[in-house]
Amino acid sequence: MLMLPVLLVTVDNTVLGFALPKIAEALRPSASQQLWMIDAYSLVLAGLLVSMGSLGDRIGHRKLLLTGSLGFVIVSVLTAYSHTAAQLITGRACMGIFGAMLMPSTLALIRSVFEDREERRIAVAIWATTLTVGSALGPLVGGVLLEFFDWGSIFLLAVPVLVPLLILGPLLLPESERDSTGPLDATSILQSMVALSAIVYGIKHSASDGADWMALTAFVVGAVAGWMFVQRQLRLPVPLMDLNLFRNSTFSGSVVINLMSLAFLVGFVFFTTQFLQIVLQMSPLNASLALVPGQIMAIVVGMAIVPVAQRVQTHVLVPILMAFAAAAFLLVAGIGSNLVVLVVAFALLNIGVGAIATVSNDVILSAAPPAKAGAASAISETAYEVGVVLGTTVLGGLVTAYYRGILQLPGFLSEAQAMLASETLSGAHNVTVDLSGDQASELMRQAGSAFEGGIGLVSWVTFVLALIAILIAWRTLRIPNGRVE
Repeated sequence: MLMLPVLLVTVDNTVLGFALPKIAEALRPSASQQLWMIDAYSLVLAGLLVSMGSLGDRIGHRKLLLTGSLGFVIVSVLTAYSHTAAQLITGRACMGIFGAMLMPSTLALIRSVFEDREERRIAVAIWATTLTVGSALGPLVGGVLLEFFDWGSIFLLAVPVLVPLLILGPLLLPESERDSTGPLDATSILQSMVALSAIVYGIKHSASDGADWMALTAFVVGAVAGWMFVQRQLRLPVPLMDLNLFRNSTFSGSVVINLMSLAFLVGFVFFTTQFLQIVLQMSPLNASLALVPGQIMAIVVGMAIVPVAQRVQTHVLVPILMAFAAAAFLLVAGIGSNLVVLVVAFALLNIGVGAIATVSNDVILSAAPPAKAGAASAISETAYEVGVVLGTTVLGGLVTAYYRGILQLPGFLSEAQAMLASETLSGAHNVTVDLSGDQASELMRQAGSAFEGGIGLVSWVTFVLALIAILIAWRTLRIPNGRVE
């Protein structure tokens, strides 16, 4: 029952990327709007997770979970019938509000239901596997739906997934332990939202439009708000975020590894789904089926890692798992973006990320006392969602920036066609509708080559980042016998 909202929220993080070609054709968004369609959801979600985790600690996580589920269903249905890019972006932002109620509540309720350490380890493994599988399943779900239905169907998926939870949740789910030591601090909520939103916006703007004064302003605002938030948490008797959790290097290291691994996965999905459909001209269904081996690996490894984690020390196990992610991007960078390479690389990436999600979330949840389970869960989920945003904004933005800089447009395009084609790969594909066969082939050859070059650049960058993540895990995750008691 608790896995239903986890599956839906994580599927929503990647399914839209697969639908972008159809959405671009229907709504004709700009390059910036395309990124915002994906980022608005995760941006709002990341900004509210800490607040919602603490709210659930105070009012009960079952109540928060059911409220979020109802709101998510209603907004998803409205978003499915958007007529403009602005409406879709607004809908995605509203979905982020209710999605923030769902994620910390599920992990906190697991802590309440499973008091035994080993039972909880298995439950967290299932939760973490669902987390990774949801992100990996997004392309498959999107491919199947888009093969037979309009793009709006990806949002209507919330109805059959969450309605059973709304009906059975009040009967089957117990309420969590409540922390009634004090009310939520509105100033802290505002500071956390401004800090996260401004920093993520600055990264997104820098990746898509360059490091100009707007990006610099956003970074400064985010840094100041973040500093004010930290100082306030250290003074409050009942803080919104218990910063003492970060004194534990294993907790902090696990949060960072969580963030980086999800950024790698979502960034890979962002550019691969477009490459398969637009450059290789695969149908949505066939493109999604090409990624099935990786999705299977995420499921298998996410559960199989549980007995291994009991025997292998965490600071040894996590670097080994991260090495699979590094190998995935090294493969793409060294060989290129053909179908076989992308399929194998996606499988390698899921072996690493699927297992890392299980191990790191188990460490994070075990480090927190029961009354602070929601706050610890929110920190973990904030790292997850910021990782999702970084995957699309930084990695996706680098691909887009390289595409714009290297693309050589044919001379037969009009000024309007050239502007649209130079913004995104989807834009170039939309221009071909008005061209002859030979002209369309020439444009897509140039656009595909530029986009593939961007994938190569991002793969090298991500390979280096994965090596840095291996070093972080080796230095910070030193837990005797691979466990936290």
